[in-house]
Amino acid sequence: MLEQIKKIVAENLNVEEDAITLESSFKEDLKADSLDLFEMVMALEEEFDMEIPSEDLEQLETVQDVVNYIENHK
Repeated sequence: MLEQIKKIVAENLNVEEDAITLESSFKEDLKADSLDLFEMVMALEEEFDMEIPSEDLEQLETVQDVVNYIENHK
């Protein structure tokens, strides 16, 4: 699952997969803006066939947060 997430993050934020770690912060480390994050979340929802409510988005600050969220909501 981590490889799938890293691929989606890399594609949506225009960063190299090698630059993405579990500790990577979307805003600080990967320089994502709100539109980038919105598009990334849509891609994650499609990939994992789930819905991420907007009220949950603010808790997804790092790659690890996304991994945990998907594991807990599948």
